[in-house]
Amino acid sequence: MTRLANAHRISLPVVGQPGGIRRSRAGRWRAGVLIGVHVLILAHVAHWLVTGSTLTPVEPSEAMELGRRGVVNAGLVFFAVAGLSTLVVGRFACGWSCHLVALQDFCQWLLRKVGIRPMPLRSRLLAWVPTLAFAYMFLWPATYRLLRGLGFPALQNDFVTSEFWATFPGWAVALASIAICGFAIVYLLGAKGFCTYACPYGALFAGADRFAPWRIRVSDACDGCAHCTAVCTSNVRVHEEVRTHRMVVDAGCMKCLDCVSVCPRGALSLSFGRPAFFARAARWRSGALAWSEELVLAISFALCFFSVRGLYEAFPFLFSLGLAACFAFFSLVAWRLLGEGNVAVRRLQLLRAGRLQPAGRVFLLFFAMAVAFVAHSGAVQYWARIGSWHAGKVEGLWRVALAEASRPALGVGDRQRVELAYEHLDRARRWGLAPQPRLAFPLAWLAFLSDRPEALAARAAEAAPDRDAALAWRLVAHDARWRGRVEVAEQAYRRALDLGVDEATYLDLGSLLSLAGRYEEAATVFSRGRALLPKSAALAYNAALNRALEGKTGEAIAECREALALDPGLLPATQLLADLESR
Repeated sequence: MTRLANAHRISLPVVGQPGGIRRSRAGRWRAGVLIGVHVLILAHVAHWLVTGSTLTPVEPSEAMELGRRGVVNAGLVFFAVAGLSTLVVGRFACGWSCHLVALQDFCQWLLRKVGIRPMPLRSRLLAWVPTLAFAYMFLWPATYRLLRGLGFPALQNDFVTSEFWATFPGWAVALASIAICGFAIVYLLGAKGFCTYACPYGALFAGADRFAPWRIRVSDACDGCAHCTAVCTSNVRVHEEVRTHRMVVDAGCMKCLDCVSVCPRGALSLSFGRPAFFARAARWRSGALAWSEELVLAISFALCFFSVRGLYEAFPFLFSLGLAACFAFFSLVAWRLLGEGNVAVRRLQLLRAGRLQPAGRVFLLFFAMAVAFVAHSGAVQYWARIGSWHAGKVEGLWRVALAEASRPALGVGDRQRVELAYEHLDRARRWGLAPQPRLAFPLAWLAFLSDRPEALAARAAEAAPDRDAALAWRLVAHDARWRGRVEVAEQAYRRALDLGVDEATYLDLGSLLSLAGRYEEAATVFSRGRALLPKSAALAYNAALNRALEGKTGEAIAECREALALDPGLLPATQLLADLESR
């Protein structure tokens, strides 16, 4: 007997009216509502593009900022309202307002148009993924702070932003997410496969749904035709649940109301009554996988997720969950190819009577490539994490060196940590399949500490154009000064200033030029710095010192007085002023 690689077939006693199951009127209404939701999303984005600022994203993932920084934003408000409403009316918010649900339903509709009916995978272990993902996203940040003794941050609101897209991926990842979290996961794991095996928000909604008094319920008019189960896009075995419990107890029910709409006897309704609490859903009582297969799914899911999560700064959390779910399915198929005589996926016969079919050879080639990618990604991630761990042990050394303008003397232990950190991070950089700007800055200061000037400059050039890159160029400049390469140091300081206004860099560049006898150029640097940082007493004092070295006593006295006006306790300025006035 041919084994379906992704599910057991469901045998339904459909005995409906002539012409088959009627179309769902609720489905058309829900499609219209979901289209309206996407129109509102586009309007939100358009408002930001036109005005430059708008309401913070109305996205549940934004609620993570509460545990991280104590921020209350629009995403948190939406998530809270959706969760509280689920306690009363069930998972309406999922079925009627979620853009990922809309994507999965659209993909399912397209697949059915070409004759493909997605069959659900019924895994008990993978069903725990949403709960674990929810705990990581929303509970762990606050828990971590408490464990570190940091306490819970003070609450602050943040309902308007000018960086609307800061927490969203780019277009390439967005399109990949549509392909993976939409088409692939629906085709492989069944309708709403992402909701069942990846969505962290669904964990909260599923728990709250158990207590909702408004549920799909059945009357005595039901004849068990199972039209309801046949049209359910949430993989709920509606006919079994209403027969056993007189209501739908499956927390996966998103109140799409298709079952109510197609019931030929009008036996189903959304009505008030006893909640489901802890009643067991029918889909977990039948069609379950063997425990050996469950372990294959769980282990392969974990390996893939931890290998690709955050990979190349391009694999966000939810996308990684969806990708890991698909990889777990392929691992299950490969496992069955090893131990069974007949294996098929949809209409593709991979193995027949123990003989590998052409489709099976293509699958194994594809799976081998997927395994190679996951293994390679895991190695890159491992090197990056081990390197980061070692780097964290010596991070303070470069900060001290930069602040004190001196090259640190490393002990044996610190030197070993620096070398281990550099070796692992550089290996991750060299073996990666894409640029990794986040590795550039730690590699730059590790090269600085380990006396690798060429590597230091190369990594500074690779760093993302932000404050870290500016710090990297300051390290390049400091290293060049200690080697007597004044021109290289000057160029590095100027590159650092191109990346942002920084008092220390203006001071360093000005003092470099002044000590080289280039007083007018130094004065120009100090002047520019003071124009941008008018409250900097240090810049005023160093401008005075530069004028004093140039022999312009009057200008030096004026600069000193300005420095003391900004900081009356600045002792070097007091001493310089006294010396100048005594001449």
